[in-house]
Amino acid sequence: MRKNPIFQRETLGAAVLQVRSGRATSRTTLAKALGISPSTVGLYVDQLIAERFLNESGLNQGPMGRPRRILTTRPDAGWFAGVEFNAQRIQAIGVDFSGAVLASVVQVLPAEVTADQVIKAILLSVSKLAASTRSPLLSVGLGVPGLVDAKAGVGLHYAFIPDWNDVPVVERIGSRLNVPVILQNNLRAIALAERWFGGGHELSNYVILGPRSGFGVAMVQDGKLIEGAHHAAGEMGRWPWPLADGKGSSQELHHALSAPATWRRLAGVGLRAKLPEDLREGLAELASKQGPEWDSVCEDFARVIGCLQLLADTGVFILHGPLTMLGTRFCESITQTALELMPALGAAGLRIVPSTLGDDAGALGAASLAMEAWMPA
Repeated sequence: MRKNPIFQRETLGAAVLQVRSGRATSRTTLAKALGISPSTVGLYVDQLIAERFLNESGLNQGPMGRPRRILTTRPDAGWFAGVEFNAQRIQAIGVDFSGAVLASVVQVLPAEVTADQVIKAILLSVSKLAASTRSPLLSVGLGVPGLVDAKAGVGLHYAFIPDWNDVPVVERIGSRLNVPVILQNNLRAIALAERWFGGGHELSNYVILGPRSGFGVAMVQDGKLIEGAHHAAGEMGRWPWPLADGKGSSQELHHALSAPATWRRLAGVGLRAKLPEDLREGLAELASKQGPEWDSVCEDFARVIGCLQLLADTGVFILHGPLTMLGTRFCESITQTALELMPALGAAGLRIVPSTLGDDAGALGAASLAMEAWMPA
């Protein structure tokens, strides 16, 4: 076993990830997954068992060779908190060391909420989650809207909370909880939720479509989140709209394709019309709609997603947010329209599916952040 403590911690953390994901179920498969010798893996496994992070029990008899003992994570080794928020609410989820959900908390935020109020609400949410388990809190993942500097742990800017600018989120939360805190843009956190809890488990290339209060995407390529040189990869909602407009247009893509804007267009009401109390229910009522409003919305989505597919060549687009209530028909209509508008997409494998995860996807993704970043002390 190498003696470099940083290498040891990273390898121990990677070993737990492989076992938790189910990709490694024995010492032999773990050695293959990590690309290190079976004898070295044996030392790491023994250490993780001794520290009560892994179990090794039972026999798994394959078609050939000697039976293998089965490796699993210990659910009671600790827990992870995942918190995601927007300008209206905070959602938090606690998961045990094996990734099973322990509890969830939702808090409605006051109108014109401030950054300080958000920080206090995050701390309160984690405190409420802690009441559901006696095991130790290991780390906290945060899914933060807008631009974030994940490495620095700073929320750079979020348009819907006026004073949310250069907020040192990791420092403020970590100093109170005394555990590691991992920060990421909330859509990128959702991409990790798909990897652990949704349809992205076996995928290495996919894009999260996030038409929620704004419009953004999160891209995963070769299993890695794409952040961009300025932390702004996927901020498609800021594209000028329509794309064919001349200079000086004040309209942006999110004005036309966010979830509220899409409901108003499908319902045939004005740009400032009051939204239904439950936007998801309001969209579900429009899922079978036909006519020019439906066709216009699908065509706009088709142009945007078609262009993105020609650029990114992803395996699948996973739709998140309230628009999932429009069902598979919405995704199929967008796909068909895109193929008609852009014949080149016929060979590009365009595929759009609604997520099977619900409103708690952001919190699940934040918990996934914490799980993926965890290493033993």
